[in-house]
Amino acid sequence: MRLIPKDEGFFELFDQLSTKLTKSASVLDQLFNEPTRLDFFSTQIKLVEREADDIVHEVMNRLDRSFVTPLDREDIHLLASSLDTVVDLMDGTARRALMFNITDRRDPAKALSALLVRGAEVIAESVKHIKDPTKVIEAARAMKLIEEEGDGIYSDAVGALFRQVDANALDVLRWKEIYDNLEHALDECEDVMNVLESIALKNS
Repeated sequence: MRLIPKDEGFFELFDQLSTKLTKSASVLDQLFNEPTRLDFFSTQIKLVEREADDIVHEVMNRLDRSFVTPLDREDIHLLASSLDTVVDLMDGTARRALMFNITDRRDPAKALSALLVRGAEVIAESVKHIKDPTKVIEAARAMKLIEEEGDGIYSDAVGALFRQVDANALDVLRWKEIYDNLEHALDECEDVMNVLESIALKNS
C-alpha cells in the first residue's frame, strides 16, 4: 500500500507569515519613534499586511488541495488566522495614527511598540520550533511576561491621560484609541502563542 505524503509546505508558509509579523512590528515601532514620517511608515505596513493576506490565502488554498496535512486542519487554519490578525491590528494602529495625525512622540506608545517587536520575535522563533514543545512552552512564558509588562504600561498611560487637568479632549481620545490598539495587538500576540503551545503539545 503506497502511503500518501504529507504536505509539509505549510511550515514554510507559517515561517513566511511570522516574518511579515516581525516586519510589521518593526515598522510600527519606527512609526512611533519617527511620527513625522507617518505617511511612509503607514504605507510600508499596509504593503506588509497585503503580503501577509496573500500568504494566508495560499495557506487556505493549500489546505483545500491537501489530502494529508502535517497538523490538524483546524490548527493550520487557526494559526494562520491568528498570525494574520496581529498583522491586521498593527496595520489598523498605523492607519489610526495617520488619521489622527499623530505627530508627537510619546513614551508609552514607543514602549508598547517595542514590546510588540519583542513579542513578534518570540512568535517567529516559536514558529521555527513548532515541533519542539519545550522551546514553545518557554517562549509562551516569555510572551506572558511581555504581555503583562504591556498591561502595566497601558494602564499607566491611559490613567495619565485622564489625570491631565488641562488636557485637550481630542488628544485624550486620540491617544486612548492608539494605546487601546497597541495593547490589543499585544493581547493577540499572547493568543498566537497559546495556539502555538497547543499545537506543539498536541504534535510532540
